Amino acid sequence: MPLLNLKDYAGVIHLHSAYSFDGRTPVTEIIRAANQNGVDFLLLTDHSTLKARDDGFEGWHDGTLVIVGEEIAPRFNHYLAFQLQTSVATAGDPPELPPQIYIDRVRTKGGMGFIAHPDHEGTELFHVKHYPWIDWSVTGYTGLGIWDFMTDWQNSLSGYLRAILSYAFPAFFLSGPSPSTLTRWDLLTQERRVVGIGELDNHDTLKRVMGFNLSIFPYARVFRLIRTHILTTGPLSGNSRNDIITLFDALRNGRAYVALDYYRSSTGFSLLMAEEGRYATLGDAFHLHRSAELKASIPYRGRISIIRNGTLFHRATGKDLSVNICEPGVYRVEVSLKIFGYYRPWIFSNPIYVTRLGHRG
Repeated sequence: MPLLNLKDYAGVIHLHSAYSFDGRTPVTEIIRAANQNGVDFLLLTDHSTLKARDDGFEGWHDGTLVIVGEEIAPRFNHYLAFQLQTSVATAGDPPELPPQIYIDRVRTKGGMGFIAHPDHEGTELFHVKHYPWIDWSVTGYTGLGIWDFMTDWQNSLSGYLRAILSYAFPAFFLSGPSPSTLTRWDLLTQERRVVGIGELDNHDTLKRVMGFNLSIFPYARVFRLIRTHILTTGPLSGNSRNDIITLFDALRNGRAYVALDYYRSSTGFSLLMAEEGRYATLGDAFHLHRSAELKASIPYRGRISIIRNGTLFHRATGKDLSVNICEPGVYRVEVSLKIFGYYRPWIFSNPIYVTRLGHRG
């Protein structure tokens, strides 16, 4: 099966700087940590402000493209908004503003948006409130966060000893996307394209724990954790404005996968479908005539699972998995990596949407 000429850019979506009321790290320090960790792009989402762009931070910085968006964050229903010229949040908004209103504001201004940490539970032990998405009647959003580092990590804080170990070795305590999130995402994608992204939601806040001030987390420690890989049809040019458009066009179309890049880099992952000289990859719609080949490839040996309409379709261990597809459906891939004798979550792809004339999968 021939490879499509796609370029893989690994970046971090949803993070906060000193421009947020609950952040403290200057953007310059965040960029330095991103450069050191090989982050290709950063989607900065400070609360209800685009001031980082006004102050000149949007653009290329030594190999890292900084893109400024914002997080709209009432008590519940947090929303990540991008491609905006001005903030959609206003000082006069009530704290319980219906989310459909700000989703519509983003669309009216030509932007795109993602539901943030939809199943966030917080942690009672350390008095962290829960911030889930609770209004699923909304329409018009581009996608949602399927794997949020802070949600996953906070779920591991079930006791003080475990919390200490989890703080010291966060990657080893991540269990993957919430099953509730994946179940909902699988149902939504059977109705329309809903793009899945990874989130970091890091603030680098100081917490007083057992008499010590701890930073949760220094950016240099977490930039190798949950990343979103965006696949573009050609290399980025170095022109900030054009490259931002290129990345968002690919992301809007679901040309993306989410990965925990701490153990092994996932760059090189691919999911391709082919039939009679026609090809499709992540986010694409594919019209099935008779039977197509679906092939998943990963850069290191792992356990590859093909999911169809939310149900396990096929599973195998190796670096490649190829199966014949005869039925319509929404096909995505999950990959686990064996680390210290245990399979740990690694890659979660956006799906290929397979249809057949007169049949809905």
